[in-house]
Amino acid sequence: MPIENPTQKQIFDYLKQAKRIAVVGLSAKEDRTSYKIAELLQESGYEIIPVNPKLAGEKILGEKVYEKLQDVPGQIDIVDIFRRSEFLPEVARDFIKTDAKVFWAQLGLENEEAAEILKNAGRNAIIMNRCIKIELAEMPK
Repeated sequence: MPIENPTQKQIFDYLKQAKRIAVVGLSAKEDRTSYKIAELLQESGYEIIPVNPKLAGEKILGEKVYEKLQDVPGQIDIVDIFRRSEFLPEVARDFIKTDAKVFWAQLGLENEEAAEILKNAGRNAIIMNRCIKIELAEMPK
């Protein structure tokens, strides 16, 4: 059963309301898609929060890297995920231990088990297989 994303209007609303975006799997390598998109998010006015257990305590794009989502202080509006689809259930389990609002798996990433974990926890703001950069570019100003 394919994952059903929110309406286009709802996706734009999530982006308009968001201020802080945790980027799970953010790479410190400037040529990686996760780095380029996190940089674009910063340039678009969002505060990014890098989450990468291998780089915890370091800085990426001037921001402290956290080991896991539960370590991030304060409100998280969107969790933007750059981890392979088979890791999405693990990220979903971390997500429901926070008060983060939107679970967003990047283009090419989708996992039904993760969606079920989120829905069973009453977390229905789930976006999968969509690129946040493309959505930002298409968002009405």
